Amino acid sequence: MGVARLLKTTALALLLAQPALAEGKKAEVLHWWTSAGEAAAIKVFADAYNAAGGEWVDNGVGGDDTAKNLLASRIAGGNPPQVGQFNTSREYEEFVAAGLLEPLDAVSGPGNWDGLVPSIFQGLVKRDGHYYAVPVNIHGSNWLWYNMAAFETAGATPPTDWDSFFAAAEKLKAAGIIPLAQGGEAWQERITFYSVMLSVGGRDFYLKFIQDKDEATVRSDKMKEVIAVYTKLRDLVRETDAASPGRSWNEATQMVVTGKAGMQIMGDWAKGEFTAANMEAGKDYGCVPAVTAGGPYQVSGDVFVFPKTGNAADLEAQMLMAQTMIDAKVQVDFNLKKGSVPVRPDVDVAAFDTCSQQALQITANNDLIVGSTDMYATADLTGALQDVYTTYWNSTEMTADELVEKIVEAMKAAG
Repeated sequence: MGVARLLKTTALALLLAQPALAEGKKAEVLHWWTSAGEAAAIKVFADAYNAAGGEWVDNGVGGDDTAKNLLASRIAGGNPPQVGQFNTSREYEEFVAAGLLEPLDAVSGPGNWDGLVPSIFQGLVKRDGHYYAVPVNIHGSNWLWYNMAAFETAGATPPTDWDSFFAAAEKLKAAGIIPLAQGGEAWQERITFYSVMLSVGGRDFYLKFIQDKDEATVRSDKMKEVIAVYTKLRDLVRETDAASPGRSWNEATQMVVTGKAGMQIMGDWAKGEFTAANMEAGKDYGCVPAVTAGGPYQVSGDVFVFPKTGNAADLEAQMLMAQTMIDAKVQVDFNLKKGSVPVRPDVDVAAFDTCSQQALQITANNDLIVGSTDMYATADLTGALQDVYTTYWNSTEMTADELVEKIVEAMKAAG
């Protein structure tokens, strides 16, 4: 993202000297939620903020990396929005260290955030006793989604392991249905790799890999099994879906929504697209953590940060926004649209569907969950590993042994 370089520019010195202007509780919100389901979800925040006396100014930018780069550039340039989006990760810690984000003590203390925010997120949103980001959801990244009508047409059975997955894929293919809708973006190929790793290797294997950076784990027979399944998925997509390269994640989801494709491996934000299409979980589509019910489950999430502007009206608008986003009712309404589950545990979850109920049950057990890779490793390492996975996915020459060596090289280079 180039944050460190941006923070070293002379424009950084202008941050407090050139405060953003605000009228009342006006807040520009820079985010990347622009798909149908995402737009419906963030509208919940906007409506709630406006009802609380604020004025939401929407700035939706397509693509998370694009939005994050723009946010970093604007902070460094002395023209930050009042509110900006990041993932629940380490990617904004340099802003915290540089003193560029507002601490949320005025809201977090009275709101008992220590009792609300999941322990797996605590170290990412809190520094030196102060919260610097408001977490708004718990996403699960390693889901398998499938269209029930497509499965019925093909006479296929919902998968419970990789053998049954590929058996279902053969039946879908025979029925003229694309078995697996896969987007052609590097981060989607990363999600697929870690979904396979968690299901084949398990929670401890994943943590040894990404948290411990254990070379023996990378070179193990179990890793060979992971790569074998990943390779088989790649070859399936190549054989059945020539239009996959370059496709966005939500376009891939729409293929499952319409029944053009039978399955997709994607985070639970995909559920927002099913919801926007008026489809019902357990009736029109099915879901299972890919591909074994009950976990392990890779969690991530979204947070919003509040850049310092030196303007008292901005600060008032920002604290109102933080309070609004973590409000119990708003949490329920937002996450029902987003496909994720609430970050706070004290809300009424009766309205959540069968997929979310699975997520709620799993996330209640810390032994079943792991964080996304950027919770454990630097952006340099996670980015380098993603490059390796996508190179392999799109290569016709790279071998599985070469993939292992490239992973080892990436880990050693990152230190």
